Amino acid sequence: MSRNVTAGLDGTPESLAAADWAAREALLRDLPLRLVHAWKWQPYTYAPLGGAALPAQGEDPERAWGERVLREAGTTLTRRHDGLRISTSEVAEEAVPALLAAAEQGDVLVLGSRGLGGVTGFLLGSVALAVVARADRPVVLVRAGESAESEHLPDATGTASTTTPYRDVVLGLDLKSPDDGMIEFAFDAAVRRSAALRVIHSWTLPPYYYGYGGALDPEFDAQVAAVAKRRLAGTLQPWREKFPGVRVTELAVTGGAGTRLVEASRDAALVVVGRKSRRGLVGSHIGPVTHGVLHHASAPVAVVPHD
Repeated sequence: MSRNVTAGLDGTPESLAAADWAAREALLRDLPLRLVHAWKWQPYTYAPLGGAALPAQGEDPERAWGERVLREAGTTLTRRHDGLRISTSEVAEEAVPALLAAAEQGDVLVLGSRGLGGVTGFLLGSVALAVVARADRPVVLVRAGESAESEHLPDATGTASTTTPYRDVVLGLDLKSPDDGMIEFAFDAAVRRSAALRVIHSWTLPPYYYGYGGALDPEFDAQVAAVAKRRLAGTLQPWREKFPGVRVTELAVTGGAGTRLVEASRDAALVVVGRKSRRGLVGSHIGPVTHGVLHHASAPVAVVPHD
Protein backbone atom coordinates (compact mmCIF):
# COMPACT_ATOMS: atom_id res chain seq x y z
CA MET A 1 0.00 0.00 0.00
CA SER A 2 1.34 3.41 -0.96
CA ARG A 3 0.64 5.88 1.82
CA ASN A 4 -1.36 8.99 0.91
CA VAL A 5 -4.24 11.21 1.88
CA THR A 6 -7.18 10.67 -0.49
CA ALA A 7 -9.99 13.09 -1.30
CA GLY A 8 -13.15 12.22 -3.18
CA LEU A 9 -13.91 14.96 -5.70
CA ASP A 10 -17.16 15.58 -7.56
CA GLY A 11 -16.91 19.32 -8.26
CA THR A 12 -19.34 20.45 -5.55
CA PRO A 13 -18.28 23.22 -3.13
CA GLU A 14 -18.16 20.76 -0.25
CA SER A 15 -15.91 18.36 -2.16
CA LEU A 16 -13.58 21.22 -3.12
CA ALA A 17 -13.40 22.27 0.55
CA ALA A 18 -12.66 18.63 1.42
CA ALA A 19 -9.89 18.51 -1.18
CA ASP A 20 -8.31 21.64 0.28
CA TRP A 21 -8.52 20.19 3.81
CA ALA A 22 -6.99 16.97 2.50
CA ALA A 23 -4.15 18.97 0.90
CA ARG A 24 -3.34 20.60 4.24
CA GLU A 25 -3.53 17.22 5.98
CA ALA A 26 -1.19 15.69 3.38
CA LEU A 27 1.37 18.41 4.08
CA LEU A 28 1.04 17.87 7.84
CA ARG A 29 1.68 14.15 7.32
CA ASP A 30 4.34 14.68 4.62
CA LEU A 31 2.34 12.47 2.26
CA PRO A 32 1.11 12.88 -1.31
CA LEU A 33 -2.50 13.84 -2.01
CA ARG A 34 -4.61 11.64 -4.26
CA LEU A 35 -7.73 13.12 -5.85
CA VAL A 36 -10.33 10.55 -6.91
CA HIS A 37 -13.33 11.11 -9.17
CA ALA A 38 -15.75 8.22 -9.73
CA TRP A 39 -18.00 8.06 -12.77
CA LYS A 40 -20.17 5.35 -14.20
CA TRP A 41 -20.75 5.30 -17.93
CA GLN A 42 -24.37 5.48 -19.02
CA PRO A 43 -25.89 6.05 -22.47
CA TYR A 44 -27.16 9.59 -23.05
CA THR A 45 -29.09 11.40 -25.75
CA TYR A 46 -27.71 14.88 -26.31
CA ALA A 47 -29.39 17.94 -27.73
CA PRO A 48 -28.21 21.55 -28.00
CA LEU A 49 -29.26 23.67 -25.02
CA GLY A 50 -28.82 27.42 -25.01
CA GLY A 51 -26.18 27.25 -27.69
CA ALA A 52 -23.90 25.10 -25.50
CA ALA A 53 -21.25 23.17 -27.38
CA LEU A 54 -21.83 19.44 -27.65
CA PRO A 55 -19.11 16.97 -26.71
CA ALA A 56 -17.13 15.45 -29.54
CA GLN A 57 -18.68 12.37 -31.10
CA GLY A 58 -17.82 9.28 -29.09
CA GLU A 59 -16.74 11.31 -26.05
CA ASP A 60 -18.49 10.67 -22.76
CA PRO A 61 -19.40 14.10 -21.30
CA GLU A 62 -19.42 12.80 -17.74
CA ARG A 63 -15.89 11.52 -18.09
CA ALA A 64 -14.77 14.73 -19.80
CA TRP A 65 -16.30 16.77 -17.00
CA GLY A 66 -14.56 14.59 -14.39
CA GLU A 67 -11.23 15.09 -16.12
CA ARG A 68 -11.78 18.83 -16.02
CA VAL A 69 -12.72 18.80 -12.32
CA LEU A 70 -9.59 16.86 -11.43
CA ARG A 71 -7.36 19.02 -13.63
CA GLU A 72 -8.65 22.34 -12.31
CA ALA A 73 -8.62 21.19 -8.68
CA GLY A 74 -5.09 19.87 -9.02
CA THR A 75 -3.91 23.16 -10.55
CA THR A 76 -5.56 25.21 -7.80
CA LEU A 77 -4.21 23.09 -4.96
CA THR A 78 -0.69 23.02 -6.38
CA ARG A 79 -0.70 26.79 -6.63
CA ARG A 80 -2.15 27.22 -3.14
CA HIS A 81 0.06 24.70 -1.27
CA ASP A 82 3.80 24.80 -1.88
CA GLY A 83 5.47 21.42 -1.96
CA LEU A 84 2.23 19.45 -2.31
CA ARG A 85 2.52 16.24 -4.32
CA ILE A 86 -0.69 15.39 -6.18
CA SER A 87 -1.92 12.47 -8.22
CA THR A 88 -5.37 12.10 -9.78
CA SER A 89 -7.50 9.04 -10.52
CA GLU A 90 -10.66 8.57 -12.56
CA VAL A 91 -12.62 5.44 -11.76
CA ALA A 92 -15.34 4.11 -14.06
CA GLU A 93 -17.41 2.82 -11.17
CA GLU A 94 -20.22 3.90 -8.88
CA ALA A 95 -19.10 6.37 -6.22
CA VAL A 96 -19.48 4.25 -3.06
CA PRO A 97 -17.46 1.17 -4.12
CA ALA A 98 -14.89 3.41 -5.82
CA LEU A 99 -14.37 5.50 -2.70
CA LEU A 100 -14.26 2.44 -0.43
CA ALA A 101 -11.54 0.97 -2.64
CA ALA A 102 -9.68 4.29 -2.61
CA ALA A 103 -9.88 4.40 1.18
CA GLU A 104 -8.13 1.04 1.39
CA GLN A 105 -5.18 2.47 -0.53
CA GLY A 106 -4.45 5.41 1.77
CA ASP A 107 -4.10 6.58 5.35
CA VAL A 108 -7.29 8.63 5.45
CA LEU A 109 -10.16 9.44 3.09
CA VAL A 110 -11.64 12.96 3.02
CA LEU A 111 -15.15 13.66 1.71
CA GLY A 112 -17.39 16.69 1.45
CA SER A 113 -20.56 17.09 3.47
CA ARG A 114 -23.42 19.38 2.54
CA GLY A 115 -23.74 21.91 5.36
CA LEU A 116 -27.08 23.62 5.81
CA GLY A 117 -25.82 26.19 8.31
CA GLY A 118 -27.19 27.26 11.70
CA VAL A 119 -28.56 24.63 14.05
CA THR A 120 -29.74 22.41 11.22
CA GLY A 121 -26.27 21.01 10.79
CA PHE A 122 -25.16 18.79 7.93
CA LEU A 123 -27.36 17.21 5.32
CA LEU A 124 -25.14 14.26 4.52
CA GLY A 125 -25.42 12.74 1.11
CA SER A 126 -26.13 9.04 0.73
CA VAL A 127 -22.64 8.50 -0.70
CA ALA A 128 -20.89 10.02 2.33
CA LEU A 129 -23.04 8.09 4.80
CA ALA A 130 -22.55 4.81 2.95
CA VAL A 131 -18.78 5.26 2.81
CA VAL A 132 -18.51 6.24 6.48
CA ALA A 133 -20.61 3.25 7.49
CA ARG A 134 -18.51 0.74 5.57
CA ALA A 135 -14.94 2.07 5.34
CA ASP A 136 -12.21 0.19 7.19
CA ARG A 137 -10.01 3.28 7.44
CA PRO A 138 -10.58 6.75 8.94
CA VAL A 139 -12.91 9.02 6.97
CA VAL A 140 -13.01 12.80 7.49
CA LEU A 141 -16.10 14.78 6.51
CA VAL A 142 -15.68 18.47 5.68
CA ARG A 143 -18.45 21.00 5.08
CA ALA A 144 -18.51 23.62 2.37
CA GLY A 145 -16.97 26.88 3.54
CA GLU A 146 -14.33 25.19 5.70
CA SER A 147 -10.99 26.94 5.23
CA ALA A 148 -7.49 26.94 6.67
CA GLU A 149 -8.47 29.90 8.86
CA SER A 150 -11.33 27.88 10.36
CA GLU A 151 -8.83 25.56 12.05
CA HIS A 152 -6.98 28.39 13.77
CA LEU A 153 -7.81 30.75 16.59
CA PRO A 154 -8.54 34.35 15.55
CA ASP A 155 -5.77 36.89 16.05
CA ALA A 156 -5.70 39.58 18.75
CA THR A 157 -8.11 41.75 16.75
CA GLY A 158 -10.57 38.89 16.26
CA THR A 159 -9.63 38.49 12.60
CA ALA A 160 -9.40 35.04 11.02
CA SER A 161 -5.82 33.94 10.56
CA THR A 162 -3.61 31.01 9.58
CA THR A 163 -0.62 32.18 11.63
CA THR A 164 -2.24 31.78 15.04
CA PRO A 165 -2.27 28.48 16.99
CA TYR A 166 -4.65 25.72 15.97
CA ARG A 167 -7.90 25.24 17.81
CA ASP A 168 -8.20 22.11 19.96
CA VAL A 169 -8.58 18.62 18.58
CA VAL A 170 -11.61 17.08 20.31
CA LEU A 171 -11.92 13.36 21.00
CA GLY A 172 -15.19 11.75 22.04
CA LEU A 173 -14.28 8.72 24.16
CA ASP A 174 -16.56 5.92 25.32
CA LEU A 175 -14.93 4.32 28.35
CA LYS A 176 -16.91 1.12 27.85
CA SER A 177 -14.86 0.34 24.74
CA PRO A 178 -11.92 2.76 24.36
CA ASP A 179 -10.13 1.93 21.13
CA ASP A 180 -6.37 2.41 20.82
CA GLY A 181 -6.50 3.29 17.13
CA MET A 182 -9.05 6.01 17.71
CA ILE A 183 -7.12 7.50 20.64
CA GLU A 184 -3.85 7.40 18.70
CA PHE A 185 -5.48 9.11 15.71
CA ALA A 186 -6.58 12.01 17.94
CA PHE A 187 -3.19 12.35 19.68
CA ASP A 188 -1.40 12.21 16.33
CA ALA A 189 -3.67 14.91 14.90
CA ALA A 190 -2.92 17.12 17.91
CA VAL A 191 0.84 16.55 17.59
CA ARG A 192 0.89 17.45 13.91
CA ARG A 193 -0.97 20.69 14.63
CA SER A 194 0.87 21.52 17.88
CA ALA A 195 -2.66 21.72 19.25
CA ALA A 196 -4.20 20.84 22.59
CA LEU A 197 -6.33 17.71 22.85
CA ARG A 198 -9.70 17.90 24.60
CA VAL A 199 -11.06 14.47 25.54
CA ILE A 200 -14.74 14.29 26.37
CA HIS A 201 -16.48 11.38 28.05
CA SER A 202 -20.12 11.88 28.92
CA TRP A 203 -22.81 9.68 30.34
CA THR A 204 -26.48 9.66 31.22
CA LEU A 205 -28.06 7.65 34.00
CA PRO A 206 -31.26 5.61 33.70
CA PRO A 207 -34.43 7.35 35.00
CA TYR A 208 -34.62 5.16 38.11
CA TYR A 209 -31.49 6.87 39.49
CA TYR A 210 -33.45 10.10 39.83
CA GLY A 211 -35.68 10.90 42.76
CA TYR A 212 -38.99 12.70 42.90
CA GLY A 213 -38.99 15.88 40.88
CA GLY A 214 -36.28 14.56 38.56
CA ALA A 215 -33.41 15.56 40.85
CA LEU A 216 -30.32 13.42 41.23
CA ASP A 217 -28.83 12.95 44.67
CA PRO A 218 -25.84 15.37 44.70
CA GLU A 219 -23.71 12.95 46.71
CA PHE A 220 -24.40 10.08 44.33
CA ASP A 221 -23.79 12.38 41.35
CA ALA A 222 -20.39 13.35 42.77
CA GLN A 223 -19.48 9.68 43.32
CA VAL A 224 -20.35 8.75 39.73
CA ALA A 225 -18.38 11.74 38.42
CA ALA A 226 -15.34 10.85 40.50
CA VAL A 227 -15.32 7.27 39.21
CA ALA A 228 -15.65 8.47 35.60
CA LYS A 229 -12.80 10.95 36.01
CA ARG A 230 -10.52 8.27 37.47
CA ARG A 231 -11.31 5.87 34.65
CA LEU A 232 -10.75 8.56 32.04
CA ALA A 233 -7.43 9.57 33.57
CA GLY A 234 -6.31 5.94 33.76
CA THR A 235 -7.26 5.28 30.13
CA LEU A 236 -5.34 8.30 28.88
CA GLN A 237 -2.24 7.99 31.07
CA PRO A 238 -0.32 5.65 28.70
CA TRP A 239 -1.09 8.01 25.82
CA ARG A 240 0.09 11.04 27.78
CA GLU A 241 3.37 9.20 28.26
CA LYS A 242 3.59 8.26 24.58
CA PHE A 243 2.81 11.83 23.46
CA PRO A 244 4.35 13.99 26.22
CA GLY A 245 4.20 17.15 24.14
CA VAL A 246 0.41 17.16 23.87
CA ARG A 247 -1.50 19.27 26.37
CA VAL A 248 -4.54 17.17 27.33
CA THR A 249 -7.76 18.38 28.92
CA GLU A 250 -9.98 15.63 30.32
CA LEU A 251 -13.70 16.28 30.65
CA ALA A 252 -16.01 13.73 32.29
CA VAL A 253 -19.49 15.24 32.17
CA THR A 254 -23.14 14.24 32.30
CA GLY A 255 -25.39 14.63 29.30
CA GLY A 256 -25.78 13.15 25.86
CA ALA A 257 -22.42 12.45 24.23
CA GLY A 258 -23.55 13.71 20.83
CA THR A 259 -24.76 17.01 22.25
CA ARG A 260 -21.53 17.55 24.19
CA LEU A 261 -19.38 16.87 21.13
CA VAL A 262 -21.45 19.15 18.90
CA GLU A 263 -21.04 21.93 21.46
CA ALA A 264 -17.28 21.31 21.59
CA SER A 265 -17.03 21.36 17.79
CA ARG A 266 -17.83 25.08 17.71
CA ASP A 267 -14.27 25.97 18.70
CA ALA A 268 -12.42 22.86 17.48
CA ALA A 269 -10.05 22.24 14.60
CA LEU A 270 -11.18 18.61 14.32
CA VAL A 271 -13.58 16.28 16.12
CA VAL A 272 -12.64 12.60 16.35
CA VAL A 273 -15.32 9.97 16.93
CA GLY A 274 -15.49 6.21 16.51
CA ARG A 275 -17.60 3.68 14.68
CA LYS A 276 -17.77 0.01 15.54
CA SER A 277 -16.96 -2.20 12.56
CA ARG A 278 -19.96 -4.44 12.91
CA ARG A 279 -22.32 -5.57 10.19
CA GLY A 280 -25.97 -6.34 10.67
CA LEU A 281 -28.49 -7.97 8.42
CA VAL A 282 -28.86 -4.74 6.44
CA GLY A 283 -25.20 -3.72 6.35
CA SER A 284 -22.98 -1.55 8.49
CA HIS A 285 -24.17 1.05 10.99
CA ILE A 286 -22.74 4.36 12.15
CA GLY A 287 -24.19 4.53 15.67
CA PRO A 288 -26.40 7.27 17.15
CA VAL A 289 -23.65 9.42 18.71
CA THR A 290 -21.45 9.49 15.62
CA HIS A 291 -24.50 9.95 13.40
CA GLY A 292 -25.59 12.98 15.44
CA VAL A 293 -22.12 14.51 15.41
CA LEU A 294 -21.84 14.08 11.64
CA HIS A 295 -25.12 15.91 11.12
CA HIS A 296 -24.57 18.81 13.49
CA ALA A 297 -20.85 19.42 14.13
CA SER A 298 -19.37 22.75 13.05
CA ALA A 299 -15.84 21.44 12.54
CA PRO A 300 -14.53 18.64 10.30
CA VAL A 301 -15.29 15.22 11.77
CA ALA A 302 -12.95 12.21 11.60
CA VAL A 303 -14.71 8.85 11.95
CA VAL A 304 -12.30 6.08 13.00
CA PRO A 305 -13.61 2.50 12.63
CA HIS A 306 -12.72 0.00 15.32
CA ASP A 307 -13.65 -3.48 16.53
